[in-house]
Amino acid sequence: MYLPHQRGQLHDLADDPAAYDRVLADVAEQALARLTPDGSLEHPAVTDDIGDTSLGITSLLALAWHRTKDPRLPDAVRRSLAFHLRARVYTEDNPGYPNLTMRKAGLPYARYVLAPGAHPIGDWPSTVWALLQAVNLLDAADDLIDDDQHRELLDVAGGYWHWLTEATVFNPQDAANQAIGCVVGGLMLARHLPSEEGELVRRRAMNLYLGEIRARRLRDRGAPLPPEHGGAYDNNYGPISLSFLAQAHRISGEEVFAEDGDALARYIDARLAGSGFDIGGPRYSEQHSAFESVLGLRYFSRRIGADIGRYAGDTRWGRHAVGADGGVDGHFAFMLVWQIQDTTRWHRTPRTEPACHQLRAGTVTVSFDDRMTPTVIEAGGSVLVAGAVERQHGFGPVTDGFLLCRPMGAVRVRDHRSGDLAAKLVSKPVVGRDHVLRHLQSLYVTDGTRLWMTVVVERLAGERYLLAGMPYVVAEGDRFRRTGELSPVTAAGDLRLTHPPAGSPDSFDARHDVTQQQAAFELALDPRGYGNPDQGWSHIRTTTALEAGPAPDAPEDLDVFAVRFGPEATEPLSVTCERSPEGLTVRTEAFTAVLGEPDAHGEPELTLVRGARR
Repeated sequence: MYLPHQRGQLHDLADDPAAYDRVLADVAEQALARLTPDGSLEHPAVTDDIGDTSLGITSLLALAWHRTKDPRLPDAVRRSLAFHLRARVYTEDNPGYPNLTMRKAGLPYARYVLAPGAHPIGDWPSTVWALLQAVNLLDAADDLIDDDQHRELLDVAGGYWHWLTEATVFNPQDAANQAIGCVVGGLMLARHLPSEEGELVRRRAMNLYLGEIRARRLRDRGAPLPPEHGGAYDNNYGPISLSFLAQAHRISGEEVFAEDGDALARYIDARLAGSGFDIGGPRYSEQHSAFESVLGLRYFSRRIGADIGRYAGDTRWGRHAVGADGGVDGHFAFMLVWQIQDTTRWHRTPRTEPACHQLRAGTVTVSFDDRMTPTVIEAGGSVLVAGAVERQHGFGPVTDGFLLCRPMGAVRVRDHRSGDLAAKLVSKPVVGRDHVLRHLQSLYVTDGTRLWMTVVVERLAGERYLLAGMPYVVAEGDRFRRTGELSPVTAAGDLRLTHPPAGSPDSFDARHDVTQQQAAFELALDPRGYGNPDQGWSHIRTTTALEAGPAPDAPEDLDVFAVRFGPEATEPLSVTCERSPEGLTVRTEAFTAVLGEPDAHGEPELTLVRGARR
C-alpha cells in the first residue's frame, strides 16, 4: 500500500502567472456550469465544511474577472454573492453550540453543517473561513458589485469578526491555524473600515495574536511553535499556520509575523527528510495539507533560504479543495487567492549551515527529536522511523530489554564537515534499570549517499543490541510505499530484522498494510479527529525492529554498534574503535573520526577526515 496523503513535493507545482491563469480558467468554467438558479456554487456532494464554500468560489471568480475581464463572470459573482448573503448567513444561535459567551447576540456566523444543531462545534472555524472569503471579495469588489451588495457584505464581514471575538470563546479548539486565520481576517477587514473603526479592529487583532496565540506557543526541538490540537506541531495544520503567518506579514508588515514564521519554517525544514517525508504530530499524524500550505512554504522558503517546499503534500488538492469526483470545492479558496497575489517564488535549494535537529546531505537525512534521538532516517530512498521495545520508543542500545536513549542530563551536539562528509556527534548521559549512569555517544556521518551510525557506550552486560529503527516506507517516484522489509543496510556485528509474534497485543508489525496513524488512533483516548493520537502510539509495546549486535574487537570497556544505511555496496562494514591521545578514534572504510575529550565548557570535540587513516 501507499501512504494516502503524501503524494508529491509541493515546490514541484508551477507557480508562474500563466499556470495560475489556467487554474482560474478551469475554476471559472466549472463554476459557470454549476451555478444554480438560486446562485449557489456549492459542490453538490458537500455536507460539512460548507458554510464558506460558495462564497470562496465567488471570490475566485472575482479575481479571475480582474485578470481576464471575462464578461460572463460579473453576473455570476453578483448572483452567487446574493445567495450567500441570503442563504448562508445565520444570526440565530445554533442549538447545542457550547462556546457562546453572548447568547442571542444576533451577530452573523457561518455553519459547519447547515442543519440546526448538527455538529455545531465546527462553526467557529467555518466563520473564520467565511470572513476570509468575504474580505477577499471586498478587496476585488471595485467595478464588480453594486453599492448595496458591497455595504451588506461589509456589514456581514464585520459581524463575523465581532461574533468570533466577542460572542464566543476565542480559539475554542486550541488550533492555532484557525486562530491566526481569524487574526488575518481582522487585519484585512480593518483596511475596509473607516480609519478610527479600522484601527480598533487592527489593534484588537494584534492583541489577540500577541496575547492569545503567541504567548501560548509550545516548544519542540528548541523552537517556539503555535499549538495545534493539543501539541506543538501537526503535519496537516502546522504548515497551514505558516501560510496564515505569511499572509499576516504580507498585509500588515508587522515583523512579529515574520519572526514567528521564520522559526516555524526552520523547524519544518529540520523535521522533513530530503524526500519531503515526515511523520508524527497530534491529531493527523500522517495526513498532509497541500494548496493550503503552499503560500507559507513558498514565502518562508525564500526568507530562510531553505527548500521547505520539498514537503510531500497531498497533491490531489494541489491547487484548491476538490470533491471525491475531482470537482472544485470552494473550501479554503482564500489560500489560492493569496497564492496568486503573492509574487514570491520557490527557493528550491537546501540550507547548507548545520541545523541542531537534523543532519542532511544529498539523499540522506537524519531528523532528531527533543532528546536528540532520531525520529526519521532516510537513505537510499528507504525510510526508517523509531522502533519500540517494551513500550520504549526510539533508536539506541538495548540491554536487558531496556532502551538507552532518554537523557539523564545535558545533551551535547557537535557538527563537523570535511569535504563531502557531514557529521553530527550526539553525547548524552543515560541511565538503565540498574541506575548506573553511562555516557552514550552517537556519531552520524554521511557522504550524501550513505549514512554511517556508530554508537559507543560503556560495556553492557548480557544480551545487547542496537535498536536501529523500524523500516517504514520506500520512496517510489512521488509516492511512499509502506514496507516491512529489510532496508539496504549493513552492520559491523550481527544484523537481524525482527517482528512481533502473531497476536501480540499493542504491537505494530510493519509487514501489515496499516499506517502508524491508524494504529495510533486505535489506541488513542479520544475518537478519530480529536485529541492527540500520538498518545495512542506511545502505548505500542513492540514493533518490527532492525537490530544490530555489537561490533567485534571493541575496547574491553566499551560496546560499539555500527550500521551503514544506503545503497547496497560490495564492501562489508568494518569498524575499528581505539583509544588515542586525542580521544576515541573510529575508523571505517570511508572515514576516520576522532571523538575528543570534552572542552573547557563540557562540549564534545569531533574531527573527521576522509579515508581510514592510521
